[in-house]
Amino acid sequence: MKFPGKRKFKHYFPVDARDPLLSTAPEREASPSWVVGIDQTLVDIEAKVDDAFIARYGLSVGHSLVIEDDVAEALYRELQQGGLISHQFAGGSIGNTLHNYSVLADDRSVLLGVMCRNIEIGGYAYRYLCNTSSRTDLDYLQGIDGAIGRCFTLIGDSGERTFAISPGQMNQLRPESIPEAVIAGASALVLTAYLLRSRPGEPMREATMQAVAYAKKHGVPVVLTLGTTFIIADDPAWWQTFLKENVSILAMNEDEAKALTGIGDPLLAADRALDWVDLVLCTAGPAGLYMAGFTEESAKRETQHPLLPGAIAEFNQYEFSRAMRYRECDRPLRIYSHIAPYMGGPEKIMNTNGAGDAALAALLHDIAANNYHRSTVPNSDKHALGWLTYSSLAQVCKYANRVSYQVLNQHSPRLTRGLPEREDSLEEAYWER
Repeated sequence: MKFPGKRKFKHYFPVDARDPLLSTAPEREASPSWVVGIDQTLVDIEAKVDDAFIARYGLSVGHSLVIEDDVAEALYRELQQGGLISHQFAGGSIGNTLHNYSVLADDRSVLLGVMCRNIEIGGYAYRYLCNTSSRTDLDYLQGIDGAIGRCFTLIGDSGERTFAISPGQMNQLRPESIPEAVIAGASALVLTAYLLRSRPGEPMREATMQAVAYAKKHGVPVVLTLGTTFIIADDPAWWQTFLKENVSILAMNEDEAKALTGIGDPLLAADRALDWVDLVLCTAGPAGLYMAGFTEESAKRETQHPLLPGAIAEFNQYEFSRAMRYRECDRPLRIYSHIAPYMGGPEKIMNTNGAGDAALAALLHDIAANNYHRSTVPNSDKHALGWLTYSSLAQVCKYANRVSYQVLNQHSPRLTRGLPEREDSLEEAYWER
């Protein structure tokens, strides 16, 4: 595994001098650490069409509409035959996150969901597989006789975007398709709120809760990304209870945070969420991102950065501490960190879809790296306590921020390559130290 964050070579693991206490240990053929996630497998399809096309399929210009499978198939065939499709990207919040994790870590992730049994070369399912990292394990996908989800973005004559969404059979994942052994050995189970709001008769919710039960049974942290304000705002009290009972790590943006907590300030909203979970990642658009978590009082580390003003005075005082799960702390202390957008943000934002998923992938990389290091060098001082992350909260913030910037700077919501070996923003002298 490539270790997380932008560090010089000497800070990567394995180091040149292997721990002599482990010199007799057998070499591992497979990584001892991975992350697993469940997603509604879908493809984002973008095409330029005329207004007559939009009217022909009963769509409303500038709005989003759910369409039936037969309508979606006819629409897709017409787009294909007319050569109107400009982009087909693998989508889905968790699929994006796992792909990005595997690109960053150069290591295994496992995706659970559904996939067409019969795949047409050049078709949407084919594009999904082509746009997913080869390090993402797709062997556990459940086969279906039908379509996965498709989200059509139709750009009309005026440039207005119209959305047509076809769920297909993306919510047909069954509980028996959830492999307990894969979840039991994972560093984290990653979910999205959408999974718990499937339609009556669809098994996705039951499959998700089966995975959560396995994770809780084996002590695997459950990670939930909220994904949309509308689902959360519909019943925030239900989600608060769900978080408290099932979730360890929460990822959200400032709008979702407000819908969940009723608090507009992202720092205070993250602090409120610590009543229910162990670690919070909250992206806040042009304001950057916040993190909040717990550490052991006796192991806290003061920041070397300037203390920041905010709704919680000098809230980043202990941001150089590593995060822990609340139950692992004898004397839990709340810790917070914030970082402004990397390089002030891109000069031109190419795509906002997927920036939060990219930030979460960086956090997952750090958590998995911690488990990897613990299994490889169990007697290291890095594991004197039951830390959740390998790096400090401030370092994780920095890394998540950098990865998010990379996605904002490109058209695809998924990383097309890893981070550069050397940052152009850093002077040459930095690398010579």
